[in-house]
Amino acid sequence: MAKAKSIMVQGTMSNVGKSILAGGLCRVFQQDGYKVAPFKSQNMALNSFITNEGLEMGRAQVMQAEAAKIKPEVAMNPILLKPTNDTGSQVIVNGRVEATMSARDYYANKKQLIPKILEAYHSLEEKYDIIVLEGAGSPAEINLKQDDIVNMGMAQMVKAPVLLAGDIDRGGVFAQLLGTIALLTKEEQAYVKGMIINKFRGDKSILDPGLTMLEEKGGVPILGVMPYLPLDIDEEDSLSERLYKKVQVGLVDIAVIKLPRLSNFTDFHSFDCIDGVSLRYISKAEEVRDPDIIIIPGTKNTIGDLLWLRQTGIEAKILQHAAKEKIIFGICGGYQMLGETIYDPEGVEQRGTVRGMGLLPIKTVFQTQKTRTRVNGMFQKIEGKLKELSNLLFEGYEIHMGTSQLIGDGSIISYLWENEKEESKKADGAWKGNVYGTYVHGMFDKEEVVKTIITSVLKEKGLDSSGLRAFSMEEYKEKQYNLLADAIRENLNLEAIYEIMERGM
Repeated sequence: MAKAKSIMVQGTMSNVGKSILAGGLCRVFQQDGYKVAPFKSQNMALNSFITNEGLEMGRAQVMQAEAAKIKPEVAMNPILLKPTNDTGSQVIVNGRVEATMSARDYYANKKQLIPKILEAYHSLEEKYDIIVLEGAGSPAEINLKQDDIVNMGMAQMVKAPVLLAGDIDRGGVFAQLLGTIALLTKEEQAYVKGMIINKFRGDKSILDPGLTMLEEKGGVPILGVMPYLPLDIDEEDSLSERLYKKVQVGLVDIAVIKLPRLSNFTDFHSFDCIDGVSLRYISKAEEVRDPDIIIIPGTKNTIGDLLWLRQTGIEAKILQHAAKEKIIFGICGGYQMLGETIYDPEGVEQRGTVRGMGLLPIKTVFQTQKTRTRVNGMFQKIEGKLKELSNLLFEGYEIHMGTSQLIGDGSIISYLWENEKEESKKADGAWKGNVYGTYVHGMFDKEEVVKTIITSVLKEKGLDSSGLRAFSMEEYKEKQYNLLADAIRENLNLEAIYEIMERGM
């Protein structure tokens, strides 16, 4: 059987657009009739995804798999690091938690993971024509190059030719590209087969003299200049521009608390795509203002982020919002925070008991075993301003370290069952008044759920909702991937890229 061809996208630094470029190449190759899969040996991200097998992987490779029109599988991202604090991470190998390590311990031991990385990669090679690999950060971090498993080290392990991308929007792109190449060894430099300038705004002809000099000094051809694209495609964690953009308050205003360890912010993407809805990410008490809905999202550190809410004064704003009988929705860690108490008897985060916000009658107990499963669900009969959600179906996934139990006069929000196994039904979440909470990520991807929430708010405000358009996230994403592929075809030398893959290393 012929070995899959490969191409790797590396960058001069974080956030140069590697994930998007790799996703665009996946869609182009798929359109050209190839079976293509993404691969990133090691991802550091709080935005994760649960596969149909109940395994955890980074969302960047999920986006790229969607672009390639294939189902995500954990072999596409065999190692996922989820930061728990500034110096340590939960280490997830092949979709399962292996340990929580300090950065120093992980770097001392990561070479032992190479056999698992190669096993995952080779499993994809057997099924696909092309593998599009993605690096992480920069290959020229000289303090991290020893035993590298994600940039040039990975390229060398599987003989993948490399495209090096630089971000011109932040300035200094010529120095970025030339400096990166200069800091590589001669053997590593041989793997760099082309350079891409990304996120350019303006008249490309102005760049031409610089491009000629860049090719002369770098000894590597420029394969294209990608424009700054106004596309809406899932990105990685805290680097996403979506978290920092200034937003005008709309007819329906939603404030999402930008927790320090915010995870899975893609849960709310669907709201951001509806005309008249403002989705604001806020991290200061004065930014909360008077929204229609406050959402407390998931987090990798529930207790730490709850204490942060207290210290910043944002918790007081949330409690004031509740006192005005306005809508509050908590997802996963945000749901846990809304309860009476959080117990951590085994030191999963920090041993002891912490008082919650007291807005939902639940108690949460942390456990060392992580819940990871895809689910279908149905809202039960609920009251308050979101009562129209009653009996609606949704789907999503659970990924959490604790269990929560009703202890008072609240009610469950939904029943869940794994995939199609409705006989395995279990209770989830809670609601009381206009405060709602659930463990399910992704429930807002269901267009009927989002439409019902926005319609309910508009009705409460006496505004017309007749023009509200039902919204399909799947159709929306498809349009974005096709626009990305069109831009790559127009601006990159695809003929050269195909030749690079054909020649290999």
